[in-house]
Amino acid sequence: MTSTLTPTEPPATAPGTSRVAVAPRRRTRILALPEARWAAAALVLFLAALPLQLLGAPSWAWGPLYALTYVTGGWEPGWAGLRALREKTLDVDLLMVVAAIGAAAIGQVLDGALLIVIFATSGALEAVATARTADSVRGLLDLAPATATRVADDGSEETVPSAGLRIGDTILVRPGERVGADGRVLDGASEVDQATITGEPLPVAKEPGDEVFAGTLNGTGALRVKVERDPSDSVIARIVAMVEEASGTKAPTQLFIEKVEQRYSLGMVAATLALFALPLVFGAALQPTLLRAMTFMIVASPCAVVLATMPPLLSAIANAGRHGVLVKSAVVMERLGQVDQVALDKTGTLTEGTPRVTDIRPLPGSGLDEDALLAMAAAAEHPSEHPLARAVVDAARTRGLDTPPAEDFVSAPGTGVTATVGGKAVAVGSPARLLNGRDGITAAVTAAELEQDGRTAVLVEIEDHPVGVLGIADRLRDEAGATVSALAGLTGHPPVLLTGDNPRAAARLAAEIGVTDVRAGLLPQDKVAAVQEMAAAGRKVLVVGDGVNDAPALAAAHTGIAMGRAGSDLALETADAVVVRDELATIPTVVGLSRRARRLVVQNLVIASVFITGLVVWDLAGTLPLPLGVAGHEGSTVIVGLNGLRLLADSAWRRGERRGDTRNGR
Repeated sequence: MTSTLTPTEPPATAPGTSRVAVAPRRRTRILALPEARWAAAALVLFLAALPLQLLGAPSWAWGPLYALTYVTGGWEPGWAGLRALREKTLDVDLLMVVAAIGAAAIGQVLDGALLIVIFATSGALEAVATARTADSVRGLLDLAPATATRVADDGSEETVPSAGLRIGDTILVRPGERVGADGRVLDGASEVDQATITGEPLPVAKEPGDEVFAGTLNGTGALRVKVERDPSDSVIARIVAMVEEASGTKAPTQLFIEKVEQRYSLGMVAATLALFALPLVFGAALQPTLLRAMTFMIVASPCAVVLATMPPLLSAIANAGRHGVLVKSAVVMERLGQVDQVALDKTGTLTEGTPRVTDIRPLPGSGLDEDALLAMAAAAEHPSEHPLARAVVDAARTRGLDTPPAEDFVSAPGTGVTATVGGKAVAVGSPARLLNGRDGITAAVTAAELEQDGRTAVLVEIEDHPVGVLGIADRLRDEAGATVSALAGLTGHPPVLLTGDNPRAAARLAAEIGVTDVRAGLLPQDKVAAVQEMAAAGRKVLVVGDGVNDAPALAAAHTGIAMGRAGSDLALETADAVVVRDELATIPTVVGLSRRARRLVVQNLVIASVFITGLVVWDLAGTLPLPLGVAGHEGSTVIVGLNGLRLLADSAWRRGERRGDTRNGR
């Protein structure tokens, strides 16, 4: 254990809070994106025109505003559609612009403007999500220090760019500095916070022969490290590469209606042209023929189909947001309901990410009870900022114990601390290092028992005699077991635990919450491989995590959810959804809400299809009056819209919670 840090840069978090190393934020401003600017302009113009029209203002007051709405919101998708035409494809963006123009041509300006705003906003949201993910990937590189101290063969030191280090170089990592390159310790002892790479909740003791990773934070000891990987091939660089690759190669996600856009678009355009051209060939008058074709385009336009899809998903997003779950898009909300396998991170996800004292074991003959043992240990640890020391001090404070002042405080990196408490020499630290072969069988056995149960054992000595052992572990979230059970019930498959923590700690936690498939000691690339293995078996995998080391798996998964309170920037931006309040139990609820939204989408598509088919047949087989066609078209739009808005009600969320409770036997 170590004493107070003297970092050259601020620690990741304040003492007593969850430890998460976070890359500096490089956020693209929303309005810096052209898609966002055009969508915002279209929305403002639409909202300015709508009340004027509804209040009966003359058309010259609101007409130009609608025209500008068409231009600002429609020129980008229209241009994209024209470019697609050059590649001999017809996409739904161009169809929407044509349908909007067609609606305006026969007087339905409001319908067309609304359609333009919906598509412009959707494109802007996608652009923002893409930019924010790119920001976080770039920011992750800042975790690795820009410079490192290289030690020459003659012992001289020089500061060099980290990117210029080569395999075989020796670097000096001072207390509080970040490690400049992946390598192996040659000399020195310290404890290194490597949560960015492995997700381990506690700093790891490092001594000669141990591996260290670029970007991890050194404690109070100095380390001499031999570089074993080129900086471009470091673990932190590979995390960046994996996130970029996974984000780039992930199959494009589309809403249901977009999957049939080509056939629908071609069919509608062809039918409209045929309905206009063929009667003219056989001598029909131009004006009624054009009116009939435009009526067909209006009643066959996919406005109701678009609204059949979006309102249920957007309502579900709004409902989830009110209950602390940020779902980033309608596509994500749709995909959440498809998952049939869940992979969970351990530290910071199933656990709180903060070590706590779980066991207090006074040794026979020590003459101390639990409170006295804890008070002595807390007194000695009080000057230290080490996470284990904070856990001991917090435990004593929680019990309301008085801790006498400590004098002559000394910290030995990787070993522990010593101090004089009440005139007695007290040592607290690693059992193996403190005992160092001395007689202490009872203490060693007690420590081994705790470590076997997945705890970190801390030995307490008074005047060189072992008097007790403390067990420290990351605290399991209260709702973890119920959440695991609910997810198993929803997906039909038990969740998998993917963690960089040690196998003993992972196995102990898994046994508590009922997880049988445990994969521990994983680096980021190992988590990605596990996700890809499950995907290859035909599973749609939901990954839940919080750290930088989880980001590649979040990106590679079918859907990723990040824990928001202590989540790293990269995880938050890479994930498709964020649990803002860190309430683990909301995850099965939002999956259930997504499934209900998908069912409403199907209902709405059926309703929209019935209306469209009926109106089209009427127009083709007889003479459909334009006002009646518009009324039928608008009526179907209103019906599907209102049906989708049902998911705004709090009862929709409560229904998901009750289903989770039922699956948990409550």
